[in-house]
Amino acid sequence: MLVYLDIDGVMVPANSWRKPEILEDGFPEFSSKAVKSLVRIISNSNADIVLTTSHKYKYTLKEWKTIFRRRNINVNKITRLPKNLNHLNRKDELISWFDAKHINDQFIIIDDDKSLNGLPDFLKNKLIQTSGSVGLTDYLADIAIEKIEKSKPEVVK
Repeated sequence: MLVYLDIDGVMVPANSWRKPEILEDGFPEFSSKAVKSLVRIISNSNADIVLTTSHKYKYTLKEWKTIFRRRNINVNKITRLPKNLNHLNRKDELISWFDAKHINDQFIIIDDDKSLNGLPDFLKNKLIQTSGSVGLTDYLADIAIEKIEKSKPEVVK
């Protein structure tokens, strides 16, 4: 199971009136609600993280794992989309990735980017779209877990 995860507007609410606290690793503190919600999603699905954030190459994968751990999120594995050399918007970046990789349906996308409303149905049906000023919530975690459950292959008895 994979969680394609944005950071700004998902884990770090984007509020122009409030500057996020920067932690000792140089990255903003995650919202406590978002942390709780992501931990629920990961623990219910044993998911790995695929970073889609524009910050994905600001840190090494080892540093990203440390960033998540410092924020009380234990992740099995963290990977990321390739560098966005063509400066695609998030929608086109994801479409390009999925077209190239032929990923099965064992994934969800958590992002606040409104361009994702234009995703093809196969991808849009896996989208959990946050409000950028609120981020990931318990309610959205419930929806994500429901989508994950629906995508699991049926066990033949």
